[in-house]
Amino acid sequence: MNNSYCTPVSFGFEHRFLPPVYILVFIIGLLANGWGLKSLLQNWKKLGNVNVFVLNLGLADILYLLTLPFLVVYYFMRSKWIFGDAFCKITRFCFNLNLYGSIGFLTCISVYRYLAIVHPMRVMGRITVTRSVGISVMVWLLVSVQSLPDMFFSKTFGNKPGKCYDTTHKIYVEDYLKYSLGWTLTGFCIPFLIILGCYGHVIIFLCRTETTDKVLKQRCLKFLCILILLFSVCYVPYHVFRNFNLWSRVLSRQKKCSEWSNGVFVAHQISRGLVCLNSALNPLVYLHGNEAIPAQLRRRLQQACQMFSRLSPSNLRSVPEAQTEDEAEQELRG
Repeated sequence: MNNSYCTPVSFGFEHRFLPPVYILVFIIGLLANGWGLKSLLQNWKKLGNVNVFVLNLGLADILYLLTLPFLVVYYFMRSKWIFGDAFCKITRFCFNLNLYGSIGFLTCISVYRYLAIVHPMRVMGRITVTRSVGISVMVWLLVSVQSLPDMFFSKTFGNKPGKCYDTTHKIYVEDYLKYSLGWTLTGFCIPFLIILGCYGHVIIFLCRTETTDKVLKQRCLKFLCILILLFSVCYVPYHVFRNFNLWSRVLSRQKKCSEWSNGVFVAHQISRGLVCLNSALNPLVYLHGNEAIPAQLRRRLQQACQMFSRLSPSNLRSVPEAQTEDEAEQELRG
């Protein structure tokens, strides 16, 4: 700690980094989730009882994606929020619903997979769509209750257009750090441990059972890889650096300077960009649950490659000079 010199914090970094990330996630996320939800509804009966949780996962993503254009405007205007205090809180609330709702529904999917593979006879006839809907409602309620206290912390601090804090103003940062630590424990750490326990037991069970279908083993390993990707890229860095950044702000408010404050702030902004990627990566769950989607994706890519190959300059030069424009166009269309 050093009271005589404080490393300046690069507040401009978030204005350069976050808008491009939000624009990219908005475009990819809407396309991927829209396509995934459409395929999910078309193959509802084929996907089993976890489809209810996958549907809610997609709805949580779309709810957050619709708020990203407003955040892009906010950061392009150098952190000047012009949409009012109430909508600022709603925007941040939607982010929390998406984040912890996604974690909650991924936990439900993991528990269902665990029960269906390790204890199939005990749960036979007990896992129904009605119960899945009831559990989904409970997840939404629990996440809302966890996120509700965040709404009572100041987000804009003042009537004039200004900041729309993702946490809160520096005056309340000590209390917010305590809330954030408890939130991290209940909303992230406990579900993460449940997921690790479920899939750890599933992997051990599948390795010990020689008669288990190889396809089932592959699907479980694929879904485990998806979870590792989501948590290692999106969820773990965000929760670690959010709390470190809040601690740095607490020290700054106490007139205590830390050499790592700027590095932690930059790392926190990067983690904020990474955590919103979950809305673009969650559709991987659709790919895992529905084998028809990868086939459709490969078919679309093949069609696109064929179209570009037909429209390449080399193919265009090979058209005979005596050929009319209409004939050439028909040939290009195949």
